Amino acid sequence: MEHPRNPFTALLTGTPRYGCWLGTGSAYIAEIMATTGFDWLLIDGEHAPNTVPTILSQLQAIAAYDPAPIVRAVNHDPALIKQLLDIGAQTLMIPMVETAEQAAALVAATRYPTAGFRGVGGGLIRAARWGAVEDYQANARDDICLIVQIESRTGVDNAEAIAATDGIDAVFVGPADLSASVGHPGDPNHDAVQTLIARALSATKQAGKPAGILAPAEADARRYGEDGFDFIATGIDISMLRDSAVATARRHTSVGSAAETASRPTY
Repeated sequence: MEHPRNPFTALLTGTPRYGCWLGTGSAYIAEIMATTGFDWLLIDGEHAPNTVPTILSQLQAIAAYDPAPIVRAVNHDPALIKQLLDIGAQTLMIPMVETAEQAAALVAATRYPTAGFRGVGGGLIRAARWGAVEDYQANARDDICLIVQIESRTGVDNAEAIAATDGIDAVFVGPADLSASVGHPGDPNHDAVQTLIARALSATKQAGKPAGILAPAEADARRYGEDGFDFIATGIDISMLRDSAVATARRHTSVGSAAETASRPTY
């Protein structure tokens, strides 16, 4: 069996690619979202109620469709990174990376010895199709895409070094955490936050790496695409589900009017 190619890296051709955050932890909803036309889908292991088995089920649900899957880990734990790679995640996003040293450690966690310290699962792992993929260990690095998130002032201050780290394939800016880190929670369009976002984008581009960002508001997504971001999350499944439900309820009951003012999830 041939080594599985990474569909996400194939998308990054210089044209903005638009994706959706999957936060329900449901393989059924992941499969529904895979039929809607997004270029990529992110399975959120940080804030969503996900475990390794639920992430696996979502990868399996998406596999039959066109969108490229990304898996966001909950933290920098190399043991978890190993498990996510072993179940077949080829594109990983790691949150809250603030230094080049952290970035280099993450790279090492995704590489087999001697380039890193990823444990060898041999014929036990889905990524190697349980031994059916020839030379998986020798070629695995070719189709692993490692995305690091910059989502703090410290991360922005070190963005050039982070982006330039060998083995980091892309950088994703997290506007929600970034705005909170500089005293403007919930206001990613504040001038101070936008200045930091622009700095992170510039540093990533100087390193020759693709840059991504979360922008559920249409105007923001269009602007970020014009600015040069390569992959942009324009939707969150939970928010879209809730917004649609509230809109339907408003048409028929008094519940929707009160419900629409409730807080929405942010990532």
